[in-house]
Amino acid sequence: MSQNQYTKALDAAGVSLWLDDLSRDRINSGDLQNLIETKTITGVTTNPAIFGKALTTGTAYDAQLAELAAAGADALSAVVEMTTDDVRSACDVLAPVYEATNGYDGRVSIEVDPRLAWDTDETVAQAIDLSKKVGRPNVMVKIPATEQGLPAITRVLAEGISVNVTLIFSLERYRQVVNAWLTGLERARSEGRDLATIHSVASFFVSRVDTEIDNQLEAAQLPAEQLLQLRGRAGIANARLAYRIFEQMQDTERWRLLSSNGANLQRPLWASTGTKNPDYSDVRYVNGLVAEYTVNTLPEDTLNAVADHGEITGNRIPDNYEMDDAHMDDLARAGIDYAQVVAKLETEGLEKFVEAWNELLEGIEQRLEQYK
Repeated sequence: MSQNQYTKALDAAGVSLWLDDLSRDRINSGDLQNLIETKTITGVTTNPAIFGKALTTGTAYDAQLAELAAAGADALSAVVEMTTDDVRSACDVLAPVYEATNGYDGRVSIEVDPRLAWDTDETVAQAIDLSKKVGRPNVMVKIPATEQGLPAITRVLAEGISVNVTLIFSLERYRQVVNAWLTGLERARSEGRDLATIHSVASFFVSRVDTEIDNQLEAAQLPAEQLLQLRGRAGIANARLAYRIFEQMQDTERWRLLSSNGANLQRPLWASTGTKNPDYSDVRYVNGLVAEYTVNTLPEDTLNAVADHGEITGNRIPDNYEMDDAHMDDLARAGIDYAQVVAKLETEGLEKFVEAWNELLEGIEQRLEQYK
């Protein structure tokens, strides 16, 4: 089986494509392996909503649910057992990619209980537990970039555990994430850990920014021409300006010292890259964010669209900084409060994950009852 030309071109441009989905059916059927072989998938990300869909539909988990019910498991322990089993299996499928890229790719992410997002100590404890329970070197633990999550990120990295920092919306918060990551590596180094084994990505959410800002622009009743000029551009502009922070970080003495000790870059990961507005191209959040040392995590529909009609242009992210700065200024002049937007998106993002997690627990509780 040959690689798709468009996904292969993205990989050649320095963009790692990770699948934003996982289920036992996808693993057992060989579908995940097929996507690695034909569509250049080099990693997997998960979240509570993804596991909620996987664990509460179909029959793939029935046998394990029956065993867990017989053992007296509650919903939470059952969910942890099943999700860590799936992540471990996916890690094994991606192990050849992990080995071939020396740990750069071949990663599978599992998220801490989103209800712990405001509790630093509990987040750290569960991150360590999840890493041990999966028991594979290519697992990444997802930690939300809340204020309480920042010190947790530092502490988990200091333990030598690879971290996927999730739910980043603002440039200010991204700078704080970069600092938390650098501090974690510095602590790991001081404790004698091998920095070359620690990897991290920073998941910057894209399409949700457009959804919120577009809604506010529509509500502002701007002249049609101005609205057309402003809508649908903030998500990519925001992400590209985050990439500028990533570039600036590499030109610091702090990073150079860590790099000389074997540290790996914390790559920007573009998340929420499925297009939500049908007026926009279904590949806009892939085509518009091509740069080396990045990851794009894609829902399967978006991956298929990219494979079908993706495009690698010569327009690099750094070529757009001036235009992106100007666009953000134009939004401010149109009455968009950037700080309010990103704060709202972080709050809503966490609420959605907590809601999905609670629905998952409720669904598993009901299924466990069926076996008792």
